[in-house]
Amino acid sequence: MEEVMKNETLCSLCEEFSADALNYLSENKTQTEITEILHKTCGRIPTFNKQCIALVDYYAPLFFTEVSSIEPDGFCQKFGLCEEVISFPLHLSKNNTCDACHNVVAEALLKLKDPDTELEVVELLLKACNSLKNNVKKCKRLVFEYAPIILVNAEKFLETNDVCTILHACNEDAAEQALIRTDSTLHSAS
Repeated sequence: MEEVMKNETLCSLCEEFSADALNYLSENKTQTEITEILHKTCGRIPTFNKQCIALVDYYAPLFFTEVSSIEPDGFCQKFGLCEEVISFPLHLSKNNTCDACHNVVAEALLKLKDPDTELEVVELLLKACNSLKNNVKKCKRLVFEYAPIILVNAEKFLETNDVCTILHACNEDAAEQALIRTDSTLHSAS
């Protein structure tokens, strides 16, 4: 059963997790690791390896600069998490933060598996390409070629990594229990 209500808990959890994620992304070590992973991924496309590395080297710092300007409260409001929301009853244990985090990750996975979401992301990226005056066509070609791969990799990342433990929303024991519950929820929703 679902109900519509203003969910202060969801809002505060979003702000807390967003702040943790933003802090994580602002660390030099994290930025270096992400850039190295992207460089390795470029190696999988030998034909465009040099262009891919150049794009990573150009856009990764811009991405991290943009991320550093995000405020958690503004981010959560922008995505409607601090307004009236549809609330689904959750079976939360004593570790509410960990369970809530895993439920958010499960919801993100469901969205990533939705073709409509993929289309929306591609449309947003194509609009962003229009701001690259001299490289609009090249940008759009790259979006069509790589956006689906990136979305699939994001889905795989969320499926194979315990983001909630990485963000310190869970201790490892609580994370294991929450993942078991979340996994069974995902399978029953499929």
